Amino acid sequence: MTTIIIEDEKPAARLLQRKLDKLNIPIGVMLHSVEEAISWFSANKHPDLIFLDIQLSDGLSFEIFEHFVKAKSEIKSAVIFTTAYDEYALRAFKLNSIDYLLKPIDEDDLEIAVSKFKARLPKQESLKLDFEEIKKMLTNPFDKNYKTRFTVKIGQHLKVITTDEIECFYSENKGTYIHTLDNRDYLIDSTLEVLEQELDLKNFFRVSRKFIIPLKSIKEIVLYSNSRLKVVLPTYKAEEVIVSREKVQDFKTWIG
Repeated sequence: MTTIIIEDEKPAARLLQRKLDKLNIPIGVMLHSVEEAISWFSANKHPDLIFLDIQLSDGLSFEIFEHFVKAKSEIKSAVIFTTAYDEYALRAFKLNSIDYLLKPIDEDDLEIAVSKFKARLPKQESLKLDFEEIKKMLTNPFDKNYKTRFTVKIGQHLKVITTDEIECFYSENKGTYIHTLDNRDYLIDSTLEVLEQELDLKNFFRVSRKFIIPLKSIKEIVLYSNSRLKVVLPTYKAEEVIVSREKVQDFKTWIG
């Protein structure tokens, strides 16, 4: 039996590996991003089982599967999801995957999930997971209250910034910043990964590992090298805002 872990937080991946070692489940490799996983699956025989984190550093893990679908290929490995999402979002795929494990992962739940996988091993059936439906449930959960304002600290003062004032969010030197339409930057206590869950994704899009932009702030879209796109914003000029190649199609759908 071959098993891999796809998890962007390396300490969490190592902890899961130690728990699996206790169950005599060997881990062949640990992958930490969408890009790394696509590269690995393209060059290696697919494993029997994947422990799959949903939110990776460079996007949702479903993008890995979407890549191979577009390439008219398929990943037939069984999947056990590992996620910080609550049961409300998870109900979308409770019946489709082998199991899901809510972080922090309980060892008894892990053992049950592995047992479920082993029970289906002789059948060698490939799972049919509806990743599009799962993705919709995760990114657009029902009755979600989206974040519409942020509080930032300026010296001894606090300032409230509404989403209408935001030109983009960006990460730099392990910090996350708001850039406003009046050409100012504010450090916030968050990450782009967290913001993806808090913002209304009808109005905001994560174009790359470094930027989340609102639709209303797009001034111009320009063709860029390697099938990418460049987004021009009203005042942000610190560096080019590039839509990564794997996100271009979703970006076009979003703006359309």
